[in-house]
Amino acid sequence: MNVNDVSFERERPDVYGDAHPKALLRTIQEDGDFLVKLAKQHIVSGDQFDQDTMKQLFRLAAKIESNPKRFSSPLQNKILISAFYEPSTRTRLSFESAWHRLGGDIMSITDRSTTGIAKGECLADVAEMFNNYGDCVVLRDNNESSLFEMMDALRIPIINAGNGVDEHPTQALADMYAIFKWRPTLIDPEANDKIKIGVIGVPNKMRTVRSFLKCLSVFPEAVDELVIIHDEASSGDLFGEGQREELEERGICIRTATELDDVLPELDIVYINAISWEGDTFSTYGDAFHLTEKSPLKEDAIILHPLARGEELSTALDHTSHNWYFSQARGAVFLRMALLTCMVERAERVMDVV
Repeated sequence: MNVNDVSFERERPDVYGDAHPKALLRTIQEDGDFLVKLAKQHIVSGDQFDQDTMKQLFRLAAKIESNPKRFSSPLQNKILISAFYEPSTRTRLSFESAWHRLGGDIMSITDRSTTGIAKGECLADVAEMFNNYGDCVVLRDNNESSLFEMMDALRIPIINAGNGVDEHPTQALADMYAIFKWRPTLIDPEANDKIKIGVIGVPNKMRTVRSFLKCLSVFPEAVDELVIIHDEASSGDLFGEGQREELEERGICIRTATELDDVLPELDIVYINAISWEGDTFSTYGDAFHLTEKSPLKEDAIILHPLARGEELSTALDHTSHNWYFSQARGAVFLRMALLTCMVERAERVMDVV
């Protein structure tokens, strides 16, 4: 850092892996019917998305990212209730940035101790109040059941922004958006383009991984092989009940490995995360696994990470072509802009905007 030079380059690309979204936009033909249907559902799990709906969301996200200034007003007079009862940086700010960029207003809760919940109010009653105050709820809670306790009382849509060890579906959608933006040919089955993906972690304990694998399995024709890389201690608890079987039934070929450097030279995508949930708290997983500038990555391989990171992902990789994790986080804003617009019945305002 040079304290004598405080200038910065506003036009410099902000991240590596910032592929222009227009290639993905051209790959998918618009069909708004799938987007309109999103206004009638909560967003709870990666299981609820089929291929057509995901492709239309990615197309709309790419359209917004290609020309964000054209989409500054679809959510005018709409209010988001941003309820984050568990600490968050990227997810909360990503949702709030998305809503603000679309012209909406936000009410934000970041501490349950400042709400009626701290005095014993039940979540169903909180949901009844939310019906009167906003048009959409984004909820993060380390209690897996909180989302479902609120859903029955809600007459407005709610989005699961992470519920304990269970799921984080919009993170998974953002992950898939990054992958298809990186290589749009993967979305076309006739292109016969397949990739090998390595996931470093425990699918049974990591909500980001759990949701990511659900969404990945919607596109089995794009996946040559999925390699789960884990430490020996996790071997007996790697998958939840039926989790591996469901992925394989959808057409995903799965292999497990415990030696990271032996597998890295094969992988087109490396998805790494270090946070696993244990009851009401989390622990750092896999001290043995680290990605550094010395890791034997394929020359054209990319790294994805939902962030926040720790020692498992070296900052020395930030200024390499392997870094797609910052682009992954950046793209999440546009993906959420697309999703939120559809959920509050404003899809018709953006579908014919070019």
